[in-house]
Amino acid sequence: MLKRSHYIALALAVLVTLILLNLPGQTAVRLKLAIGSLFLPLFGLANSTHQLADNAGEAIVPRKDLLKQNDSLRRENQEFGLRELQEAESRRENNRLRHLIGWQQKAPWKLKLANVVLREPANWWRTVQIDLGSRDGVQVNLPVLTPEGLVGKILTVGLTRSQVVLLGDPNCKISALVENDTRNMGIIESAGPFDGSLLTLDYLSKDATLKPGENVVSSGLGGIFPKGIPIGKIVDSRQVEDGLYTEARVRLAANLSGLEEVWVLFP
Repeated sequence: MLKRSHYIALALAVLVTLILLNLPGQTAVRLKLAIGSLFLPLFGLANSTHQLADNAGEAIVPRKDLLKQNDSLRRENQEFGLRELQEAESRRENNRLRHLIGWQQKAPWKLKLANVVLREPANWWRTVQIDLGSRDGVQVNLPVLTPEGLVGKILTVGLTRSQVVLLGDPNCKISALVENDTRNMGIIESAGPFDGSLLTLDYLSKDATLKPGENVVSSGLGGIFPKGIPIGKIVDSRQVEDGLYTEARVRLAANLSGLEEVWVLFP
C-alpha cells in the first residue's frame, strides 16, 4: 500500500499538471523553457564527455604506425637536405660557369672550353688529360689557361682527348716577363716537387730589382705562348751562381691542383 507521503506527492503532481494545463499559452511556454534550462547543463556535460571520449579514441595511434610515420618523416627530411646540397652545388657551378663564359667573351683570344678528365699522380701532378682532341682542332703546343692565369700547354693529342703538361714540368718551360719599370725577363722552371704553386724564374739579369707582389706574365718569346698571359706574382729573389744572375720565386695565379675546366687557346 502507498504511504501517506506517496499520496501527497501524487496529489502535488496532479495539481501541478492541472495548473500547467490551465495556464495561458505564452505563460506555459515560458515556464517550460525555464524548467528545460535547468537540465541543459547536464545534457551539455553529457554530450561533451561523449565527444571527448570519441576524440581520445581517435587520437590513440598504434605504436607501429607512429614508428612508420617517424621513419617516413626522417627520410623526407634527409631527402630535403640532399636536395638542398644539390641545389647549392648547382648554384656554385652555375656561378662558376657564368664567370668562365663572361671571361671568355672578354678575352682577346680564340678559346675553347675543355673538362679535365684525368690526372697523372705518378708525375707529381704535372700533367692532366682534357676531353678535347684532334677532332676538335687541338694541336700540340697550344697554350692552356684558366681565367686566373696560364696552366701549361698541349703535350700529346688523341682523337677525343689530349694531354696537358703543366707549368713546373721540365717539358713546359716558358719565357716570362716581370711587369716593372725594368721589364726583367727570365725562364719559368720548377721549384721542386713539394709545392706545385711555387715556381722559379731563372736567368734574370744580375742587377734585376724585383719586389714581392710584382706581376709575372708570358713574354711572347718562343712562338708558343702569346704575350701578356698572367703567370703569377713575385714572392722573393736572390742572386745565384756567384752573382752571375738573379733567381726569383713566383707564386702561380692558377690553382693547378684544383683544375676542373681549362681553356685551350687557338691561333
